[in-house]
Amino acid sequence: MTDAQTTPFHRVLLKLSGEVFGGGRIGLDPAVVAGIAKQIADAVHGGVEVAVVIGGGNFFRGAELQQRGMDRTRADYMGMLGTVMNCLALQDFLEKEGVETRVQSAIAMQQVAEPYIPRRAIRHLEKGRVVIFGAGAGMPFFSTDTVSAQRALEIKCDAVLIAKNGVDGVYDSDPRTNPDAKKLETITFNDAIVEGLRVVDAAAFSLCMENKLPMVVFGMEGAGNITRALLGEKIGTLVTNA
Repeated sequence: MTDAQTTPFHRVLLKLSGEVFGGGRIGLDPAVVAGIAKQIADAVHGGVEVAVVIGGGNFFRGAELQQRGMDRTRADYMGMLGTVMNCLALQDFLEKEGVETRVQSAIAMQQVAEPYIPRRAIRHLEKGRVVIFGAGAGMPFFSTDTVSAQRALEIKCDAVLIAKNGVDGVYDSDPRTNPDAKKLETITFNDAIVEGLRVVDAAAFSLCMENKLPMVVFGMEGAGNITRALLGEKIGTLVTNA
């Protein structure tokens, strides 16, 4: 296994799709979460400090609930609670893999999670613990993609890794609607924003661009893809300033 001296990344933030946690259905699929935890544990044992943000799409999506008549603010808070449920599930399976884990929530819920405190998160990472950030930004109208970029910057990560469901990188157009779409090995943040490539929220692209934080967009499907990304292997699409 790769050790800390040869791992390209020292500290990374991994954004996981909540939809995958449900195995294609509403709720949690324990086998799927256990498999993801095993991949993260392999990277941690390889010397990488890992923080995680998880979406809540397997439970609630604020924008979709709004389309069906619910107040967007309330719907987004429901989505935040869904992310915390995913955080607790991942924590459980990571600890079964022998990896100490802490959940930090942007919404106060002392019985199940610590409050989000960046310096405390950094200290946990330095001790080899995985830190999982729940409840998004604690405010409505912020996607977990954007929160991932913000958290990565605040805890001084080397890169933010965006694991997507159903797509293995950034394409020049939507591969789900255009069979001739071409996958890009690299792209700049500016080009991704100008060309309207929506695989990641434009706000997340902008935040990373302004702060020169590299991003890797890759597919969660495939044996060992998460471990490969965390260890800095070439996978998916690299998004940078140049």
